[in-house]
Amino acid sequence: MGQPLASLLSPGSNALASGLGLPTTILSKWSYVEQRLTKLLVNIQITEAQVKNGATSQAGVRACLNRNYWGMASESANSQLIGSWAKLTRVRPSSDIDMIFLLPPAVYWRYQHRAGNRQSQLLQEVKTVLAATYSRTAFRGDRQVVVVPFDSIQIEVAPGFRCQDGSIIVCDAKGDGRYITSTAEAEAQDLAVADAVYGGKVRVLIRLIKLWKRTCNVPLKSFMIERLAVEFLRGWSNAHRDTIWYDWMVRDFMAYLVSRANGWIIMPGTGEIVWLGSDWFSRAQIAHRHATIACIYEEQNWDAAADEAWRQIFGAMPR
Repeated sequence: MGQPLASLLSPGSNALASGLGLPTTILSKWSYVEQRLTKLLVNIQITEAQVKNGATSQAGVRACLNRNYWGMASESANSQLIGSWAKLTRVRPSSDIDMIFLLPPAVYWRYQHRAGNRQSQLLQEVKTVLAATYSRTAFRGDRQVVVVPFDSIQIEVAPGFRCQDGSIIVCDAKGDGRYITSTAEAEAQDLAVADAVYGGKVRVLIRLIKLWKRTCNVPLKSFMIERLAVEFLRGWSNAHRDTIWYDWMVRDFMAYLVSRANGWIIMPGTGEIVWLGSDWFSRAQIAHRHATIACIYEEQNWDAAADEAWRQIFGAMPR
């Protein structure tokens, strides 16, 4: 807007409003924010057709692996969704579907008798099995999953085993290879509980921040966003307010995110400590600045100006 932030923090000036081509008489406050942000949330919700297409794609992958490893053609057994499709935090367009496929215990013991990187070898076997049906299979860069790309979405399969204590271990083929305990079930459960407590705001906030991540190319992993959203809402004084508070929720989360640079999160289920880094820090500062301005404009019903401020965070806003 070409004006210092300090001047925008005092929006009562008619001169400022006039200079921006904004109304100088305020009849009521916050008239547009609820409609604006709820419309944005509808706009980024995946469509029924996309849900159906994703379900069909993953069902075929499950059936292929079940036929080979379990001797059945089930499209649902021995597998579970993880990631955004399991947590219902996906944003349109959804680029991938993550799942764990549970292999028989005999496969684990077969590989335990091998030398070398057993996890890499197991991933290669699963890739070969899937390639017999889906020729365009590949490893993801970290070699923890096998990727099956379809025309509109890709399925990422993490082979794993259910342990006697109920936990799930999955392959990590980096270095010499190892098995790591999956936190997927504990993450999903913790998120669902928090979302219920705070009236659905956890998933709302996650979707909005994921949209910012994509729009502004923010190097912050989705699972970090999810954990931070849960932690933020557990400490936010307005967490039980209604949808008209969504603008403040975004603004205050961005301030919280800025404060967490070079901090860490603790993963549910395992207690693993994950460092957050700070590659995203400057983008979070910029987003907080735009959200602060947007909240001021929303309070004063400066519709077009608020729309432009949000656009700096979320991209084109639906009208």
